[in-house]
Amino acid sequence: MDANLAPLADLVHDVVSFERHLAHIQIAQLRLLARAGELAEVHAAGATARVQAQDMALRSIAAELGGALKMTDRTVQRRISEARTIVDDYPLSLAAWARGRITRGHVMVIVDTGSAVPVEMRAEFEEAAIARCEQDTPNRVRPGLEILAQRMHPRSFTERHVEAAAGRCVRLVPGRDGMSDLIATLPTVIAEGIHDRLTQQARAVIDTRGERAANGEPADTDAATSRAEAAVTDARSTDQVRADIFADLLLAGTPALDDTRDTTAGPLGAIRARVQVVVTATCLTGSDDGPADLVGRSAIDANTARRLAGDQPAWERLFTDPVTGTVHEVDTYRVPQKMRRYLQARDQHCRFPGCRMAAIRCEVDHTVDHALGGETTTRNLGHLCQRHHSMKQFTAWRVRQLSGGVLEWTSPLGRTYREDAPAPAVAFTPADTTPAEAAPF
Repeated sequence: MDANLAPLADLVHDVVSFERHLAHIQIAQLRLLARAGELAEVHAAGATARVQAQDMALRSIAAELGGALKMTDRTVQRRISEARTIVDDYPLSLAAWARGRITRGHVMVIVDTGSAVPVEMRAEFEEAAIARCEQDTPNRVRPGLEILAQRMHPRSFTERHVEAAAGRCVRLVPGRDGMSDLIATLPTVIAEGIHDRLTQQARAVIDTRGERAANGEPADTDAATSRAEAAVTDARSTDQVRADIFADLLLAGTPALDDTRDTTAGPLGAIRARVQVVVTATCLTGSDDGPADLVGRSAIDANTARRLAGDQPAWERLFTDPVTGTVHEVDTYRVPQKMRRYLQARDQHCRFPGCRMAAIRCEVDHTVDHALGGETTTRNLGHLCQRHHSMKQFTAWRVRQLSGGVLEWTSPLGRTYREDAPAPAVAFTPADTTPAEAAPF
């Protein structure tokens, strides 16, 4: 091993060892906190108003622990409640964590998503969830576990979404220093689309900032002079630009000033929102009301997925068909749109281990650089977010693509990490089983 990497190898070893040791400590602490909750039940046993007595006993114990730990009693009581949920309701997950099969992050995802599963089906859910967690990071498995939990719920996701959507609203929360929070509770797809459009518009403004300042737009009027000066001095962050555009769109219906062209009617307003959805074929046909997957976010209801797939002509739709074929290889560096759509369906997100950035926000990377003879084929292409694309180019991390779209990453220390292709967006199964075909669009 390179002498320069030896300290890093030792550091990785020590961090992994410490993480395992820390896990045993955290599990022991959870069990102690759960015992505190059990003790509250013992103290309240036999009381006439048992529920109130148990709560009072728990508050008293939490206050005692809080004083010893220099924490508020509310914080301690919340931790006790969390500990009892894990210890009492998710014993399989706790055992898997103790054996090092999964991490604390995985346990919290299982607990969070499993709250939608009926008690009598929780053990079945846990077993399936643990198996998935062993294969990937907590943020990657969450969407799949959310959908699994929703499918195990006795009421359909669509039915529950209709009820939840009735509570959509906009709230104003006064803040400090002349600022306030405007909070909108909306269906996930709409909220995601709003945020995506604002982000695209903010990036367009920021990306053209240097160009506008360098060009020095002619200032024939006072307004033009003001715009030119604004271009030079504009130092707003992405969040600030996004907030300014948000206010312009709501108050005036269009950006007050399209900074990308220094005009009130430039291309900024033409930017439209994008979301990426994976939906089963049975859901599209109406024979299944199970949730669809909003890639990079969470589950959405079947009716919304169907509308996006069929009712909106502005949305691109894709259903790969082995009979008609899909473009898999070209002779040029540029990735054609059909191939890009296929890769988005295959990859779904950035292909660096653990990254959940949706493919529509990533760059298509040649695994073997095109300049070094790498072909523009689906066997040599994969989506990487800007962060991991740059890391592949400028650090000692290396990657090769195996069959089936599997990426094998090698770290500077020689450690290998397999990044299996996501669950196929399209699959064909025997007629006597539940179809698993899916069509992202």
